[in-house]
Amino acid sequence: MGELAKEILPVNIEDELKQSYLDYAMSVIVGRALPDVRDGLKPVHRRVLFAMSELGNDWN
Repeated sequence: MGELAKEILPVNIEDELKQSYLDYAMSVIVGRALPDVRDGLKPVHRRVLFAMSELGNDWN
């Protein structure tokens, strides 16, 4: 148990929350909100189009 206690570092909770939220927000923006460079689609739109294709729904 003594070895584990040596690895625990005290941190300011406010600073940690700011950094964690910023990291999370950036990952959401990059992963979900920005269109992909390859086709201009967001991940959610790509999933919808794939599901429509699997169901045989065409544009017409």
